[in-house]
Amino acid sequence: MSSALAIAGVTAVLRDLLNDGLINHNVSGVLGSTVTVSALSPDRLISNAGKENTKLNLFLYQVTPNSGWRNEQLPSRDSSGRNRLSNPPLALNLHYLLSAYGAEDLHAEILLGYGMQLMHETPMLSRSAIATALHPSPSVGNTLPSALRVLADCGLADQFEQIKITPEYLSTEEMSKLWTAVQSHYRPTAAYMVTVVLIESKLPVRAALPVLTRGRRIPALVPGEPDREEGVIVTPGLVPPYPTIESALVDTHATPSTLQLDDVVKVSGHHLAGTTRAMVLRNDRFDVEQEIAVADSADEVTVDFNVPNLPADLPVGVYQLELRVLRAGEAKPRTSNPLPVALAPAITSFPPIAMTRGTVNGVANVLSLRIGCKPEMRVGQKVALLMDTREAPAQPFIANTATLDFQFADAPPVGGTPLLRLKVDGIESIVVNRGARPPAFFNHRITLPA
Repeated sequence: MSSALAIAGVTAVLRDLLNDGLINHNVSGVLGSTVTVSALSPDRLISNAGKENTKLNLFLYQVTPNSGWRNEQLPSRDSSGRNRLSNPPLALNLHYLLSAYGAEDLHAEILLGYGMQLMHETPMLSRSAIATALHPSPSVGNTLPSALRVLADCGLADQFEQIKITPEYLSTEEMSKLWTAVQSHYRPTAAYMVTVVLIESKLPVRAALPVLTRGRRIPALVPGEPDREEGVIVTPGLVPPYPTIESALVDTHATPSTLQLDDVVKVSGHHLAGTTRAMVLRNDRFDVEQEIAVADSADEVTVDFNVPNLPADLPVGVYQLELRVLRAGEAKPRTSNPLPVALAPAITSFPPIAMTRGTVNGVANVLSLRIGCKPEMRVGQKVALLMDTREAPAQPFIANTATLDFQFADAPPVGGTPLLRLKVDGIESIVVNRGARPPAFFNHRITLPA
């Protein structure tokens, strides 16, 4: 791979190629004037006096990613995003303008013709040509500017891909935009793409250890022959041969993937049988990981478990539900896929702990409610109570609590029986029994006071 000096190295090699070619063809003798090769922006080539010298100019006007190499060795980091696993190369295509300048009639055309012929005859920069251009003889190298001497360490001659030169077609509009952008007068020009330059970082990476064995060791059938490894086990079929959970359902309300504390949950899937089984509830927001022991079973498709009634330890939120199981014939337990489930809040006080109607802060007909709930509400959670279609936010609380206060302005009339729903971070308490036919509301209603 090359270093960050490779872009400048390519330009230097191309300039050396053109310069040597013009000397070998005695172009200076043909034109009767000194010919030079430069690698400057076109706006810097005309002197203050307006004099134009006879020269070829190589201008790098654009650098683009190489589509063939840009996805090589991905991903380059582990799942945490902190450790580098590889240093994928920065793969670049370089786009050049080869322009000819002449002090006399036809000089520019002659120069451009020789330049294009040299580029055509050298479709690929050989490693020897690169090494020769970037490692001149000591008598020449010692007189070069420091910026050119450091290019000897760019590694361009040693990269995997060799450098290829391809002519590009630019329309009149594209060419006009380029010359307008560099604020210079147009000169006879040909465009070329040089590909591919591979720049690699030298940052430290982490590599996996070598594989010690491919499965269990199976004794040889014939004495004296070496044992063999079990190798890859092929299981025909469309179903993966690993523990997989597909759904979690509670019979009492039949709301898919929505649980409450103390619920009995039936998990369905395949390859669930085994020993030392445990269901794991994981919530990254609150850094919760609750392991729930499950009885050993030979049932491959279902697992039943109880959500522990731990109001202080299992807050309302979205959890990842996983099964950890030791399968028959295996030495280490496996963990199933994570299934997203919601742990919903529940109102524990029907009727409410307190319910009054009156004037609050100068506002008349305000219904104040105090309810009990589980799990405990954590500070920072967004809590609201819905009374039929009306919604009121919880009064502020500064510590985890299982008691919440709400105030409904312009309360409904006396004697109404609205349905209460508690909503925490967008997750509502379960009020619909989807196991009934037709579905029906649970009796989570209150009677409004005078």
